[in-house]
Amino acid sequence: MRIVFFGSPEAALPSLEALLGAGHDIVLAVTQPDRPAGRGRRLTACPVKQFALKHGIPVAQPEKIRKDPDILSRLDKAAPDIQVVVAYGQIMPRPVIDPPRFRTINLHFSLLPKYRGAAPVAWAILNGETGTGVTIFRLDEKMDEGDVYAAAETDIRPEETAGELEARLSGLGAGLLVETLSRIDALTPIPQDHARATLAPKLHKNDGLIDWTKNTDAVGRSVRAMTPRPSAFTFLNGERLIVLRGDPAGSGDPSRPRGAVLAVEPRGLTIACGGGTSYLITRLQPESRKPMDARAFGLGGRIREGDILG
Repeated sequence: MRIVFFGSPEAALPSLEALLGAGHDIVLAVTQPDRPAGRGRRLTACPVKQFALKHGIPVAQPEKIRKDPDILSRLDKAAPDIQVVVAYGQIMPRPVIDPPRFRTINLHFSLLPKYRGAAPVAWAILNGETGTGVTIFRLDEKMDEGDVYAAAETDIRPEETAGELEARLSGLGAGLLVETLSRIDALTPIPQDHARATLAPKLHKNDGLIDWTKNTDAVGRSVRAMTPRPSAFTFLNGERLIVLRGDPAGSGDPSRPRGAVLAVEPRGLTIACGGGTSYLITRLQPESRKPMDARAFGLGGRIREGDILG
């Protein structure tokens, strides 16, 4: 089958690789434009573009696909049977969506209609869900509202970060995508129950600020949901401290201020949380430094019992 693939980040790569492995002809990859990255702020191609160029797949990078004067012509020349979207990053207009014989399908990292939007994996963790999944649906101009072709479920593991869960979902979705395409002409997509819809809007940098007045479970979900991006963080003596790993540590000392360092120990840093609970930070990243174990940070003398985070 001739396919135009729309995708940008690493989470889209398993689907692209699976489509090629199944013998499909990827005639064009449409990705986000190159963006500045790293300390040098050099223009850097997204993972899908890098993969496409390595495998001889033509690439298009419209800045805004709704306003690009050339994209419709390129799509018409590509003459796909179907278009596949996985974490592309732009809302596509109907003149782009509709022309192929089987139109355009989208792989979404939730069980629709739950968690429509840009950050379904993070919001599932934030809200304490024990399970999630992937959905393949027929794309339309509305946000994740199209009719559903297929879905697959999976558990959310207790210590899993959003990055780790997204990686698992991208593999699960890649397999479901290949299976769905193998019988696309025999499938009838089913409308979503819009009354059951929930939203998963994009998370911003400030959303990662840890609220130590919440209990340890809520703090733990926040750290997991914000890792690796936009990052869960707190402050120590005015300096930003990214929290990468930790564990709910049970009861704490309700008389101590929220965010107080209760102990600096070999396992890490025990922090007072709301409801008389505590949270154990096991891995962190000080401002302008590399990630490290919290134990090493404590041994360096930069944090002591009684210090206040936040």
